[in-house]
Order: sequence, then C-alpha cells, then structure tokens
Amino acid sequence: MPELPEVETVRAGLAPVMEGRVFERVILNRPDLRFPFGDDFIGRVQGHTLTRLTRRAKFLRAELSSGDRLFMHLGMTGNFKINPEAPAKHDHVEFEMSGGNRIVFSDPRRFGFMELIAPDQNSRVDHIGPEPLSNGFSAPILRAALKGRKSKIKAALLDQRIVAGLGNIYVCEALFRAGISPRRAAGRLTVSETESLTGHIKDVLNEAIASGGSTLRDFANAEGELGYFQHNFDVYGKEGEPCAKCTAPIKRIVQSGRSSFYCGACQK
Repeated sequence: MPELPEVETVRAGLAPVMEGRVFERVILNRPDLRFPFGDDFIGRVQGHTLTRLTRRAKFLRAELSSGDRLFMHLGMTGNFKINPEAPAKHDHVEFEMSGGNRIVFSDPRRFGFMELIAPDQNSRVDHIGPEPLSNGFSAPILRAALKGRKSKIKAALLDQRIVAGLGNIYVCEALFRAGISPRRAAGRLTVSETESLTGHIKDVLNEAIASGGSTLRDFANAEGELGYFQHNFDVYGKEGEPCAKCTAPIKRIVQSGRSSFYCGACQK
C-alpha cells in the first residue's frame, strides 16, 4: 500500500493542474470504490473550485470552495493519471478541470476510496498523530507517546495515533538506520535511541520523497513515472541478503501480520 512518500509524490504532481481550478465535470464510472460515493457526490464537487490540495497521513485532502473537503485514499492499487491518452478498464472516476486537464482515478482492486466531509463534520484523520515531517513531531513528543507501551516498537510506529503516515517499508528502514530491533518494547527506548529514531524517520521519508517514492508492484505518480527509492532499501524485502553494514544475513519475522526485515547483529 502506498505510504507517505508515495502519496506526497502524487499530491505534488496533481497540485499544479488541480489547485485553483474548477471541477467542470465529474464522471463516476461505477457507484462505489471501497465505499459508495453517495447520491450527492457529483453535485457537491462539480462546479466548485479546488482551492488547496494537501496530504494528511496517507490521504490526499482537497479543500473545495464550498467548504467541503474531499479525502482521497489510493488503497493498494489506486493511481491518478493526468490526461491519459486512452480509457482503461479500471478508470473509475474522472475529473475534467478548468484549464483543460482531465484527471482520472484508476484502481484495479478498488481498495481506494473518496469521501466528502462537510465543514461541520469530523473526518477520519482528525484524531491521528502528528505528521512526521512537521515541527509537531520530535524526539520528546515521540518519547511521550511511547511511554509505558509494552507493544513492539515496529507496531507502535505503525499506529497512526502515534505518528501519521508511516507504513511498513519506511518503519523497517528507519529502525535499521537507528540500530533498533523491531522486537524492542516501545516503552523501553532510551532518550538517545528515540532521538536517533526520530531523525532517521525524517531522513528516510525525505529521501524517499526526493526519489519519487517506492515502486514495488503498482505505484506510479500522476505522470505515470515509477518511484525508485526501492533501489536504496537497506533491509526491506532483503531476507537472506548480507547486511550492508556488517554482512550478517537480513532476517524476516512476522509481526501483527506484516513482515519485518532487520539485521539481528546491527539492531539491538
């Protein structure tokens, strides 16, 4: 599933052709994705201006001139295309914008969704944790959030209430760089370890965004280009390969149904 860097890459590609533009025509090629669109979806979007396109955690958030907010989630296989040359089988939503651009959302597995939130309505991202690349995320804040937690640090970092937008790939990579085993109890990290981990989370995410995200199966940006941060992975998906630091074989364990990759020699 696309994580923070992939969603930020998509946002950066869509913003220049959508911000400040009017949704001149909205076309739904099916009544639902993961969830139904609702009978009023087209009427609440069409004719309104997209005033600002931002990202919150793994969601795209489009602010409309009506005051509504349109939250869009890519799911596992969702992607946006700008002015595709020909229609495709899994094109489910089409936005014709003022200025002449056509934005198409395609999603073969339909795990993505779009949700309109009224100005006085709570959204599903209102109670999640701080953005890891913001000033609201720091070592003291992370240490306070982890205090007393007996869960493993890998699971804690995937908890969106602690920090927003992190997923399996970048947690594995940040823990490796910080030398912290995914098996460690979250509440047992030292001050220096928390400081190191916070810095490496920011570094990994920034590097991944600069690389256009990671393409493992289906991810492509709005221009159809693949990400290439996967070529910089230290541990993710490298079970049995030698550690880049010490040459010990990379291990894989399953935690909460997800694979954790780490070096048993470097990460304590």
